[in-house]
Amino acid sequence: QVQLVESGGGLVQAGGSLRLSCAASGSISSINHMGWYRQAPGKQRELAAHITSGGSPNYADSVKGRFTISRGDVNNTVYLQINSLTPEDAAVYSCNVKGIQSGRFYLPFDYWGQGTQVTVST
Repeated sequence: QVQLVESGGGLVQAGGSLRLSCAASGSISSINHMGWYRQAPGKQRELAAHITSGGSPNYADSVKGRFTISRGDVNNTVYLQINSLTPEDAAVYSCNVKGIQSGRFYLPFDYWGQGTQVTVST
């Protein structure tokens, strides 16, 4: 019974910034990987960024230097700071969790949020 809720999307001018948040809830003891996917209409879904339980981040080449992913200390949260937005960044951004520890059980599944829309104006 894992739920992911994203927030922070919206309409921003090119060159602006956004901070996306994702909170995972349910019977969760710990989370393995947390990340952010994005998909624009007519384009393939891509993994923009993800972070391991040890705090090691990884980024798509298209966002390196502009995006920063981090894990929160409480409430199983993950953030995506997006700077220097371009029209190519416009997409639905979805929070993703890969693998959770729930008490004595490990659930090796993918969990998804509903997505949050990022729109970039010029």
